[in-house]
Amino acid sequence: MNAIITASELASESAAAQPPVLLDIRWQLGGPPGRPEYEAGHIPGAVYIDLDGELAGPAGERGRHPLPDVAAFGAAMRRAGVGADRAVVVYDGGQGWAAARCWWLLRWTGHTDVRVLDGGLAAWTASGGALTAEAPAPEAGDFEPEPGAAGLLAADDAAALARRGVLLDARAGERYRGEVEPIDRVGGHIPGAVSAPTAENVAENGRFHPAPELAARFASLGATGETEVGVYCGSGVSGAHEVLALAVAGIPAALYVGSWSEWSADIARPVATGAEPG
Repeated sequence: MNAIITASELASESAAAQPPVLLDIRWQLGGPPGRPEYEAGHIPGAVYIDLDGELAGPAGERGRHPLPDVAAFGAAMRRAGVGADRAVVVYDGGQGWAAARCWWLLRWTGHTDVRVLDGGLAAWTASGGALTAEAPAPEAGDFEPEPGAAGLLAADDAAALARRGVLLDARAGERYRGEVEPIDRVGGHIPGAVSAPTAENVAENGRFHPAPELAARFASLGATGETEVGVYCGSGVSGAHEVLALAVAGIPAALYVGSWSEWSADIARPVATGAEPG
């Protein structure tokens, strides 16, 4: 199953007798909230999902966007109409990071048919897709989350993977190098991690580069289908987007959800700076 879907494919599938469940995950780091944008216009049938409230637990020592309570996540998905045997398509209005977070969580909890709209809402409108302000009233789904279907890393797991495999840092290069740190306690990276900004996985229109190009990029960083690969970012959102890009390239990868926001908050954990893994 492909991890992404094009706007034209979504339009075709949405016209079928059993269309996919659509989830709108509009979100921006630091705001503004995505719900007003959703209410102003969304893909017909799409249900709004709040990243901070439904795709993450409260910020704290486990990071800014730790895993949500699994039971609460399952309840939110069922309210949105998600069923175990029904396809799901997720999208957002920006870089695809928020949509990828929902994609990863559904995969991690056992859903086998979930895809991200490549290019997000902009791709939909560019293809002539309509928007509506009408809120849907979906029938409750029957999805019951069962964690563990996709790779999950804790802090110590990420450190160990950096030594035995390839740990990719999905943040911007200047944060990896420790030149700037606008959010967390200190800049830098997990020792042994390789800089791999997820923004470089997409073209200017926000759509993923072709799978062969992504595979070549990751191979140049040491990540192949024969290598154990892990990913982290600032708080487990853009890192999910990198895991998605790896999936498009055919490379399985695990996600360190706590990411740098958890790692750097513990003053006992080592920090590397500069352009080299360290």
